[in-house]
Amino acid sequence: MHETIFDIAVIGSGIAGATTAANLAPHARVLVMEQESQPGYHATGRSAAMFSEIYGNLPIRALTRASREFFYTPPPNFTDVALVSPRGALYIANAAQLDALNKFAAWPDVAAGTRRVGTTEAETLSPSLRKNYVAAALYEPGAYDLDVHALHQGYLRQLRKHGGRLVNDAGVTGLQRLHDGWIISTDSGSFRAKTVVNAAGAWVDQVAALAGALPIGIQPRRRTAFVIDMPADSDVTRWPMTIDIDEQFYFKPDASRLLLSPADETPCAPCDAWPDDMDIAIAADRIEQATTLSITRVQRKWAGLRSFVEDRSPVIGYDPHVPDFFWVAALGGYGIQTAPAVGRLAASLVRHQPMPADMLRFGLDMAAVTVGRDPSKSY
Repeated sequence: MHETIFDIAVIGSGIAGATTAANLAPHARVLVMEQESQPGYHATGRSAAMFSEIYGNLPIRALTRASREFFYTPPPNFTDVALVSPRGALYIANAAQLDALNKFAAWPDVAAGTRRVGTTEAETLSPSLRKNYVAAALYEPGAYDLDVHALHQGYLRQLRKHGGRLVNDAGVTGLQRLHDGWIISTDSGSFRAKTVVNAAGAWVDQVAALAGALPIGIQPRRRTAFVIDMPADSDVTRWPMTIDIDEQFYFKPDASRLLLSPADETPCAPCDAWPDDMDIAIAADRIEQATTLSITRVQRKWAGLRSFVEDRSPVIGYDPHVPDFFWVAALGGYGIQTAPAVGRLAASLVRHQPMPADMLRFGLDMAAVTVGRDPSKSY
């Protein structure tokens, strides 16, 4: 066992930990510890991420808007590929779902980013929709595919460029608080750091228990996805992401195939999530009712974890009771689209700096993401 001293130790190398660490590395000696043999193995590596400024609740949408510039114009040498590519998103409603669509469309930022489309145009945009299934729809032209791998690896390169260190196979087994920081025991040795950043995804409450901090009530939820071949004689590459307004299913092009999901949120313990065949069957049934797609053969299937707290907003900030213990948690299924803003915000707060000014301009209320907030209050 060895002991190395750092200013900041980040637990978790998924998108939350990677972005926070990369933004801290120019200012401090940063260590990132990952329990798996590779970064982003669980939620980050299994994301079917889109950039959508109308997806998620108010804090999520504000953080997404604050991330937009980074995605479109990343820093020099961050990546050699585009982080975004045009996709579009079509939110569909059948006759029984019109109230839900109308309520969604009434939000000012949703109204500003979408346009209402009727049955004929919806069927033109997403050609597999069954004739007359859609009563009305919203089209979001500004929704883009995100290159999750390029984004994640870009942040890890930034970390290393500024002298940060990543240690894999370093599951945390103990956290001991000293007068001047922490001793962190891991499967790959022990380390010392003044500040610990808890970005452990579905495991954040387990890490908090090691530190003597109260849990935030993290709720890991499994989401299943699978890929099928494109329909015969169809070019799906230009189809928009098509989303049931009640999030009963979605589908989108994935290279030359189609990615589908029942948009499930099955509660589970923190784990290496695996797809459930029943969830795939449910998705197939829902999608076949709404479309002319025939789902007979699954080419690939997987599941990932989306971790929330009760109010479904992120938890970002210092623990109110345990000194030098910082949370970046509960990003749910929005961690990729909010990553640039979350990383900047978390790094500023870790360094006891104010919230970046642009986030206030984009509508972020810090009270909505702070640790220890009232989860029953609407922000």
